[in-house]
Amino acid sequence: MPALGSTIRLLKPPPSGCDEVLGAGALDFLAGLAHRFEPRRRELLERRRQRQAELDAGRLPDFLPETRKLREDAWTVAPIPADLRDRRVEITGPVDRKMMINALNSGANVFMADFEDANAPTWESNVVGQRNLKDAVAGTISYASPEGKRYALAAKTATLFVRPRGWHLVEKHVHLDGAPISASLFDFGLAFYHNAAALIAKGSGPYFYLPKMESHLEARLWNDVFIFAQDALRVPRGTIRATVLIETILAAFETDEILWELRDHSAGLNCGRWDYIFSYIKKLRRYPERVLPDRARVTMEQPFLKSYAELVIRTCHRRGIHALGGMAAQIPIKRDPDLNAQALEKVRQDKLREVRQGHDGTWVAHPGLVPVAREIFDAHMPGPNQIERRRDDVRTTAQDLLATPSGAITFEGLRTNLDVAVRYLAAWLGGLGCVPINDLMEDAATAEISRAQVWQWQRHGARLQDGRYVNAAVIQQTLSEVMASLPERVGAEAPGADQFSLAARILADLTTGAEFAEFLTTVAYDYLD
Repeated sequence: MPALGSTIRLLKPPPSGCDEVLGAGALDFLAGLAHRFEPRRRELLERRRQRQAELDAGRLPDFLPETRKLREDAWTVAPIPADLRDRRVEITGPVDRKMMINALNSGANVFMADFEDANAPTWESNVVGQRNLKDAVAGTISYASPEGKRYALAAKTATLFVRPRGWHLVEKHVHLDGAPISASLFDFGLAFYHNAAALIAKGSGPYFYLPKMESHLEARLWNDVFIFAQDALRVPRGTIRATVLIETILAAFETDEILWELRDHSAGLNCGRWDYIFSYIKKLRRYPERVLPDRARVTMEQPFLKSYAELVIRTCHRRGIHALGGMAAQIPIKRDPDLNAQALEKVRQDKLREVRQGHDGTWVAHPGLVPVAREIFDAHMPGPNQIERRRDDVRTTAQDLLATPSGAITFEGLRTNLDVAVRYLAAWLGGLGCVPINDLMEDAATAEISRAQVWQWQRHGARLQDGRYVNAAVIQQTLSEVMASLPERVGAEAPGADQFSLAARILADLTTGAEFAEFLTTVAYDYLD
């Protein structure tokens, strides 16, 4: 609990109907977490900065020599809880009330309620999202649309996971001793405080997805947070289970070490493919030989991504736990049966690749894709998982993980990146965290790839297929053309339409600035209420 003299303060009152979410007990719990762990969080963020400086100076990532014995030893994580043995189809989405109900009712095995990449972290959405989560766990969540359609939970629902925001983010509306508290601790702390007992009573537990870690030391911090939280609320240690998203290039070199740190609380690893591509660009941004081709060409068939997925599978199965596949960005296209059929076929092929590689489940972003993913996994994975497939044939080297994908850089790729990034950023500034754009579900991770690629291309003077070089003038001209075409293409009712101008100014700075901004969301967070 908070140290003597520590004071926690809300800079804005709770949204209407959310006083209980931020009641005295919850705030005391948050204060205890922040007081105990904020210094270590800041130390680890400084360690990230030091590692980036080393990368910039030429020290490429490699497997850690000091933990070689740990990687070679035989050990497993804690046994899998009953309701997590079969995770063949998982759906993710924001903590919006209607979307949560639809996701829980979708027929997926797991629903990940996302406070991170699918959520624009306004004060309203963060706190109301916690209330929605509480109502969902209680089974009382409901929603009535403006047209009068009513939504409520079915008798059987998906197992619930929660994804808090990453270690790099703060919750600016809550201060401890005059400084904003960690967004990770805010999101995790409220979800655990309000729901752990009810989830345990239902035969489940407090389950989490942990994003954007860059080292096993960051996993160790999470594990210590879990121990502290369980002890504080008198919950048995090991009740919390967490799946770690391997979505940074540095974490890929520490998969065994991350599982080891969380071994009593582990629910496996997930291939967060979009953030992983973004991380490859970001961490290796000073290397002209590491420039990526058009985003559309950076598929999971590329050797560096295939190697990463197989490493995650081998690591998890050796340690007795699930390896989850990534998100297919496609969504159903109701307006055109032919385009819809093509989109569904892309999803089928993606899921077929995953199940054949050895993944124990996969992600979808839309309820309409749950049957497609389930059909593939049912056909090729008759058991609840395939952890017994050890993949001892996999021998992943540092060179495999760092191999630069081949492919062209085109003007169409540049234009698409700017179009996606500005439209997503505008929607995010308007309070939406996941947005359908060009028949794909875009979230913060895919928008990060788009803006990072443009910065990387101009930083290294990449040459387009048409012979032009990417520079600030070409970017500004293309962005201006994109902006001029938006009213006719997307209309005044498009998500975040009133934020297009601000989004364009932010994006221009992000893509042409001398220094690379670590995260789009930290830059844009200053503009959110």
